[in-house]
Amino acid sequence: MRTRIDSRTSVSANRRWWDADAENYHEEHGAFLGAESADGDFVWCPEGLREEDVRLLGEVADRDVLEVGCGSAPCSRWLAAQGARVIGLDLSREMLRRGQVAMARGGPQPGLVQAGAEQLPFADNVFDIVCSAFGAVPFVADSAGVMAEVARVLKPGGRWVFSVNHPMRWAFPDDPGPAGLTVMLPYFDRTPYVETESDGTVSYVEHHRTLGDRIREIRDAGLLLVDLIEPEWPEGFDQEWGQWSPLRGHYFPGTAIFCCTKPA
Repeated sequence: MRTRIDSRTSVSANRRWWDADAENYHEEHGAFLGAESADGDFVWCPEGLREEDVRLLGEVADRDVLEVGCGSAPCSRWLAAQGARVIGLDLSREMLRRGQVAMARGGPQPGLVQAGAEQLPFADNVFDIVCSAFGAVPFVADSAGVMAEVARVLKPGGRWVFSVNHPMRWAFPDDPGPAGLTVMLPYFDRTPYVETESDGTVSYVEHHRTLGDRIREIRDAGLLLVDLIEPEWPEGFDQEWGQWSPLRGHYFPGTAIFCCTKPA
């Protein structure tokens, strides 16, 4: 269903959701994300765009990096393996525990912090890079606040890159097949998507912002948008992930990656 949800309810629901779903999520997507590897991997999106190939973060060696919504931290581990000083932050204790299990096998050891993205527990101007691959931003009620927090903790000249569901996907059913090609909802309806348990307890929340909303959030935080990447579906790639599929990927983008900087 769709109904108004505040930040506190979003945080509580999504913490419980990701704690409960951590095992299932890794069984389904862990191999694709490199989550079980000690060295991890950095995959930006279900289209398979990898930081190793596209280098959206620029040079990471000897940089202070924060990953927001790191899950079990495969991206943070990969960044640490490249020589970055990394902290991975996530709301879910169980997702972070999965990262600790992987790190116990050896390899890079990024710091892990359990906290929400709307109030980052760090001082001003401490990170060279902040990144997020489908973490936190779509799940918070105050995503403009997240942009402001990222701008606060970034050093002048620092970089903020994040990937989210492409905003136009909101208007289509969450279906990888032909049914997912028909518009069912207004693109401009920003009412959150909400799932509830039998007793009415909110168990999952996802928030929608239009493309223009995202750009204004970035601008109002004092950041500069330098690129917007809409990955095309790779030729010959047939792996589905939820609503992502070769069929839908042929017609419209599933992911938007916003590349931003903080003025020097």
